[in-house]
Amino acid sequence: MCMWDFFCNFAVDMSVSIQHIGKSFGAQQVLRDVCLDIPEGQILGLLGPNGAGKSTLMKILIGLWRADSGTVQAPPRIGYLPENNPLYEEMYVSEYLMFMAQMTGIQPSEIRNQMVNALIERVGLTPERHKHIRELSKGYRQRVGLAQALLGDPQLLILDEPTTGLDPNQLVEIRALIRDLGKERTVILSTHIMQEVREMCDRVVILDHGQVKADRLVKEVEDLETLFRSSTLNS
Repeated sequence: MCMWDFFCNFAVDMSVSIQHIGKSFGAQQVLRDVCLDIPEGQILGLLGPNGAGKSTLMKILIGLWRADSGTVQAPPRIGYLPENNPLYEEMYVSEYLMFMAQMTGIQPSEIRNQMVNALIERVGLTPERHKHIRELSKGYRQRVGLAQALLGDPQLLILDEPTTGLDPNQLVEIRALIRDLGKERTVILSTHIMQEVREMCDRVVILDHGQVKADRLVKEVEDLETLFRSSTLNS
């Protein structure tokens, strides 16, 4: 079910097709012939060590960087939460989300108000909505970042290390929220934490040195740690 009827007047294919993507920075080849087909409504965990090319692939998907080769087909509305989650800390939570909704081009103001209020409730920010962002814990800042990524009700949600630095209670809450969000859209979740994949994802893709080393349904993987080690050992 769509979050706002304003954006749900027609059906949109929420699947993602990544075909033969390559990307280099100077002499360093970061992605090598990456191919992935992600069906609508799947939560895909992109697992790999630091430097595997996960963030580069995500930035290509959102259009921030251009691939050197290959093609990407994705839904028109994409939400993105980067690893560093940049926020305007001097703004109040509701003020910031209203500002970002306006910058996103969401019109008219009544729709912006409706959207922001719904998102604040959805991600559990109601008690914090009148606080400065600088006053929030890391967990609540991540919720603000998620709310911003959800502006416009994206069909594809891309999350880059969304639980880094959270305490155990915050981890449980954010993981549950991401699982819930995945019921309404396709989600790509980048992480280097295997437990994240086990608890949140339908499918795991292991990326190392810019190449897909494994691609499996999580429920079919008996030992994710062993799969990870065997996929990256000789890279």
